[in-house]
Amino acid sequence: MSHAKVFRIFSAILPFALIGAVLIATLCFPAEEETPNKTCVVRVWNIDTFEGGKGSRTSFLRSVGNGLGKQNGVYYLVTSYTKEGAEAAIKAGELPDCISFGVGFSAAAEFSLPLPYRFAGGEVGGECLAYPWCRGEYILFRREGKTDAAISVGGNNLPCVAAAYAGVGGAEMDSAAAYAGFLDGKYGVLLGTQRDRCRFAARGMQVEEEKLEGYCDLYQYFSVLSAEKKEACLALLNALLSEENRARLSELGMSAVGEEHTRTPCVFSDGDALSALARAARAGDTNYLEKFLKTT
Repeated sequence: MSHAKVFRIFSAILPFALIGAVLIATLCFPAEEETPNKTCVVRVWNIDTFEGGKGSRTSFLRSVGNGLGKQNGVYYLVTSYTKEGAEAAIKAGELPDCISFGVGFSAAAEFSLPLPYRFAGGEVGGECLAYPWCRGEYILFRREGKTDAAISVGGNNLPCVAAAYAGVGGAEMDSAAAYAGFLDGKYGVLLGTQRDRCRFAARGMQVEEEKLEGYCDLYQYFSVLSAEKKEACLALLNALLSEENRARLSELGMSAVGEEHTRTPCVFSDGDALSALARAARAGDTNYLEKFLKTT
């Protein structure tokens, strides 16, 4: 058979071969948008701005997310960030789908979406943009003997405001130093948090304690930043607020949010706002505090 005849035959069947190849590819490899049950990945950032009790809030979130993901096919990618690291990432244009954070982290305020809950500390302009999934507490620890007080400082929270409402005066210092000073007997009073309670428990110590009700900023909040994945993000928040996981908060030395009525700042308060509250507290200016604090 001549080369010319072969070429004519090949030219005649080529279009049909191409059509067949396209049909086979379509049937065997459907378009990505038509792929059913594609796994949804939800990026969750955990930002600790205050000391917890024990354990890791990031690990707790992963545990809850993993359990939830097995039910609904969503993969919750939980990453731990420092406040500074998260601020830098957001400034560079990187946003998670949702965040877990505490007071003093204001970088995500403009991106946070309204939530179907109400909590004064997370409200901006009449809308709830953040809701707490766990909380700590300020505690006054006492021992016999000395009455000098140490005020424990461990993050962006404001124990000096708790001290002002409790009528406690004392030296503010790093939480480890305050705890050590109380143990050594240098101080007879320690204004601390759930972190100190866990430290005493680890040592098997029984210490007189009084929970302070006037002020609390030790809330770990949850905000949603992605409209596209809002439903999956809210599913994680609802799981955190379930009775099962509220009961597990003792693993963190933290407590569930209840019906307590206490003062708290807006969680999105920036450094300047928190510094102004601290100055007012140290000066005993409760009028200023009452003006800017919210009541839950």
